[in-house]
Amino acid sequence: MFAQQSSEQIAVYDRSGRVTGAADRARVYRDGLWHASAGVLVRSRDGERVYVHRRTDTKMVFAGMHDCLAGGVVGPGESPQETAVRELAEELGITVSQDAAPLPMASASWDGEWAGAPMRCHLFAYELRYDGPIRHQPEEIADGWWWTDAELRARLDDPEWPFVPDTRVLVDDLLA
Repeated sequence: MFAQQSSEQIAVYDRSGRVTGAADRARVYRDGLWHASAGVLVRSRDGERVYVHRRTDTKMVFAGMHDCLAGGVVGPGESPQETAVRELAEELGITVSQDAAPLPMASASWDGEWAGAPMRCHLFAYELRYDGPIRHQPEEIADGWWWTDAELRARLDDPEWPFVPDTRVLVDDLLA
C-alpha cells in the first residue's frame, strides 16, 4: 500500500487538533489516525516565484507527486513551526535561525483518503522569502524549480497533474 516502511514515531492528534500521544508512522497512515504536518512555501525575496519540487518515488505517501511546500509530519514534542524549520533544512538544505523562522500563512484539516486508507491530518503552512542555494535531500526530493504563481496555478488546473492532495487544500491561501 505505501512505498516504504517506517518505525518513526510521530505525534498523534485528535480531531480538534490536540496532541494525544505518539504512534509509529506506518500505523498512523494504515489506521488513518489524526496527525499533523507542517510545510514551508519558499518564495523568492521579490515575491514573484515559488519553489516547486517533485517528491521521490520512494516516499511513504504521495510518492512521485509535486508539491510547493517543503515539509513533513510533526514529531512527538515538536511544534508545527519547529517541524517546518527542521523539514526545510532536511529537504531543501535551507537553515534558518529562530529569529528568521518562516512566518505562519495558513492552516486547515484534511480528512481524505490515500492508497485506499483514510488520511487525517492537521496542516500548518509557513512562508519563507529566500534567494539562496537549495540542496535537495536525495531520498525525498527528486527535482525542483522556480515558478510564478500563475505557472503553478496553470498546472494545478490540470486535474491529471500529480500534486499532493493535502497541499491542494491550502493552495488558494498560499498563492497570491
